[in-house]
Amino acid sequence: MASFYLNLATSPRPQTTEAVTTQLPLEVVPRTRIALIGNLLLDNERRYGHLETLLHQAFPRKELSVRNLAWPADEVDLQPRPDNFADLDQHLHYFKADLIVAAFGTNESFAGPEGLSSFRIRLEKALTHLKTHAYNGKTGAQIVLLSPTPHLDIEGVPAARMNNANLALYSKAMKEVATRHGVAFVDHFEQSQKLFAASEEPPTTDGSALNATGHQLFAQAAFEGLFGKQAPPIDEGLRALVVDKATQFFYRYRPLNTYYYTGARNKSYGYLDFLPAMRNFDLMVANRDQAIWKTAAGTPTQPDDSNLPKMDEVLLARGANEWLSPEDELKAFEVDPRFEVNLFASEEDFPELACPIQMRWDERGRMWVSCSTTYPHVYPGQRAMDKLIILEDTDGDGKADKCTTFADDLHIPLSFALDGKGGVYLSEEPHLTYLQDLDGDDRADTREILFTGFGCEDSHHALHDFTWTPGGDLLFRESIFHNSQVETSYGPIRAKNSSWFLYHPSSKRLTAFGAYPNTNPWGVTFDDWGNHVASHPVFASTFHATNPPYPEQHPRVDSKIVQAYSGTCGQDFVDFPFWPQEMQGGFLKARYKPTNKIEIHKWVEKEDHFAEEFVSDLIFSTNLSFIPVDLRFGPRGAAYVCDWYNPVKGHAQYSLRDPRRDRKAGRIWRIVPKGAQLAEPPQLEDASIAELLDNLKSAQYRTRYWSKRELRSREPAIVNAQLSVWLDGLDEKSARHEHHLLEALWLSQGIDSPNLSLLKKLSSSSNPHAAAAALGPVRFWHEEMGNQETVSILSSAASHPSQHVRREAVIAASYVGTPGALEAVLPVLDQEAGLHLTYAIQSSFGSANLLRHWEGRSDAGEIEMKLKALTAPEKKAGPTKSKAHQTFDQQKGLQTLEIGCIPERLLFTKDQLTAKAGQPVKLIFNNPDATAHNFVLLAKDTPIEEIGEAANEMAKDRDGAAKHFIPEDKRILQASKLLAPGESETLRFVAPKTPGTYPYLCTFPGHWIIMKGELVVE
Repeated sequence: MASFYLNLATSPRPQTTEAVTTQLPLEVVPRTRIALIGNLLLDNERRYGHLETLLHQAFPRKELSVRNLAWPADEVDLQPRPDNFADLDQHLHYFKADLIVAAFGTNESFAGPEGLSSFRIRLEKALTHLKTHAYNGKTGAQIVLLSPTPHLDIEGVPAARMNNANLALYSKAMKEVATRHGVAFVDHFEQSQKLFAASEEPPTTDGSALNATGHQLFAQAAFEGLFGKQAPPIDEGLRALVVDKATQFFYRYRPLNTYYYTGARNKSYGYLDFLPAMRNFDLMVANRDQAIWKTAAGTPTQPDDSNLPKMDEVLLARGANEWLSPEDELKAFEVDPRFEVNLFASEEDFPELACPIQMRWDERGRMWVSCSTTYPHVYPGQRAMDKLIILEDTDGDGKADKCTTFADDLHIPLSFALDGKGGVYLSEEPHLTYLQDLDGDDRADTREILFTGFGCEDSHHALHDFTWTPGGDLLFRESIFHNSQVETSYGPIRAKNSSWFLYHPSSKRLTAFGAYPNTNPWGVTFDDWGNHVASHPVFASTFHATNPPYPEQHPRVDSKIVQAYSGTCGQDFVDFPFWPQEMQGGFLKARYKPTNKIEIHKWVEKEDHFAEEFVSDLIFSTNLSFIPVDLRFGPRGAAYVCDWYNPVKGHAQYSLRDPRRDRKAGRIWRIVPKGAQLAEPPQLEDASIAELLDNLKSAQYRTRYWSKRELRSREPAIVNAQLSVWLDGLDEKSARHEHHLLEALWLSQGIDSPNLSLLKKLSSSSNPHAAAAALGPVRFWHEEMGNQETVSILSSAASHPSQHVRREAVIAASYVGTPGALEAVLPVLDQEAGLHLTYAIQSSFGSANLLRHWEGRSDAGEIEMKLKALTAPEKKAGPTKSKAHQTFDQQKGLQTLEIGCIPERLLFTKDQLTAKAGQPVKLIFNNPDATAHNFVLLAKDTPIEEIGEAANEMAKDRDGAAKHFIPEDKRILQASKLLAPGESETLRFVAPKTPGTYPYLCTFPGHWIIMKGELVVE
């Protein structure tokens, strides 16, 4: 079985050999094994299959094998991969490639003419390496280089004007280098350009990435360049087999959850979860090769997978939680007496609701829910059949009575956002997908992959938290362990170990920002003034600086002083008037670990940010299968909780193939204050533009959110004209006047109609929240504003008395990214800064956009000193040791042990400690992680499972955390308290007198499965 484990550390590598020359037209011998490598151009081949289909049609009896090893945004020497993922050499060797077809040059070309000489050197080195290795074990591979495809100008994206000159330059360089190396070069640039121009259908999605039409035209041009003859018409039956084969190979080559396959979490379950699957995927790919060969030779054949062996049984390392019916689950809720909870929908009435993840509301007041029974990933013989459904309460009784399936072939839709145009932006690892209903029948008619190449190393926190920003950009994020590399018409976007992204639909521009290490950061909303609220971190606006130079990250946050938590899954602000007055302006939050509950929080203003303040629980469940994964207010003001009801909670704690993972249950709970008269839903779908504009005066954030979404779906010029009239009619004496202006500014941003006078007016407001929020559009309007106006506004804001305003100014400068923007915000270094402003300054000055303007300056040292002075922590005196501790520490033979937690890994820094029998021990335990942990030492040979399961049961107790999740058990010898992020504790004890192995673990519920070790007493 180990032979199926492809990894960087141990997989075989090819031997060196003599190079062979490759000439065109290409001659292909029987049984040639062809590997496709390079960028998105060939990565798309696995979805469309046109080029491989043409190869089989041209050589129907040569039984060619093709494997696609391409990856979006790959360059000749920049190919980021998941941790310990086998490199290109190892994969080519495993496949035994005879012929390599490579697509490079596109991403490299964004370096422009000044990067050309470097590119030549890089390409020379890459070709020298490729052609001198015997990947097939016998001879050097034949190598064919493909030129880039031309870009096109489309509405909103002048891709051809921006890029084609550079693409042509790099194509020419590739041809010259290929000729010197005896490597074949197919220059299809001009031929593809002609075919694209003659096409009746658009050939790209964004001016650069080819869609199915464009890919077929590319394949035609590439085929003719390879073989010097006209391509035959595509055999669609054969192409379906090719795409199926490529899909199965993709599951093998680039599986989801690689952090559990090749990465650091492969120890507990990696073997049983992945290697049998890898073996079976290899067999399925081979079976499809056979079907392709027979079909190409004239005998239509479907794949036969009867030879697949049964996969090994998985390890059931711990007990699952109790499964209850919806009726009994409701009984397990302890509910704040001010509220009532009812079941809005469940699997009992709607089986389609199985495994719900996210909820959204459309312009008709209907709830949309994404559901995934495929999670955590696809296994051999399965196909993704996840759903996006629409639930309706047609009679207004607070319960859904109608369910419509919008799409039923999705791939783990962690999150989504509706656009008001019948369309849905959707997470489908590794894609950002757009679905659209064109005829109004509530079924998706089209499906378009907008971008691909997002990280999938840990499938539960791949692309998620989809929402529209107040200014109309689509916001989403990914978390720790992920490597994303995405091709766009503006250049490649790369991020390592987490990032946020913004997508602007009209320009099709993707912006990456806020890259810093974070864990399980689910949940997103915005407060009244447009501040971004999340979970890790809670006040996310601080983290909006654009990313540092790849692959660097912005600094890790100290969760002890900056609120940043794992274990929550969504929040929404309370602003409907029939909710209790004391809750207004605060929010509800869903928590799934260590306890399962819905919390009430206040939202408290600080000098440079806002902070959450826990008040109480609205719902506390004693049934641990209750897993609240989303929380949203609906159109009438009821709160809804999306319940991923499952006896198995955890990604690392259980096998990914654990058969106890429930794939049938799913519940939506509805919360309303007792006796409340719910609001009338806002008019959206049939509302006039004037009515929608008046909705922007609403005190309810969601009403304004839905109204702006609807306005962005209308004709922008008409909306802008009526917006001007609406602005003129506003009452300047209204207490919310500046907020109404701000909503107008955000709408202007969303419809691409910059209102520079309004921006200038609001940015100089005496209200610091209005002034801070007005700087948001500067990030995207600075070109229209011009350098002088941009610098003027940033300069004024950088010296504003409010730290909120200075925070937004320095972050905006990281988007502007000009020398003038840097100069404008330098004064922030000489003013008082709280922890959030300090972080914003540090990350903005560390962004690639600003760093390049100051790191080589004569005063760079001074700037760096000022940054360090801002970020230097204030040293506080540590706790004074008691006399007893001083006496203990002065003993002869004292053994000092140090142990901590590896951030984001659920591991101790050491899995073994040693001490001598009867020796005094001073154990220092530190927790730098974002999650609470403890250290619990057990008596000799105590089964960890027994203590761990007892700790899990404590999650059912409201006081479990207060008891540090330490069970009452005489076998517990020593225990720290439950340390919050950033805390430490020292344990002092005498090692047991009996030599042996003494287990230790973290008893935070669920952690003990992998967070454990042993003290060896000698």
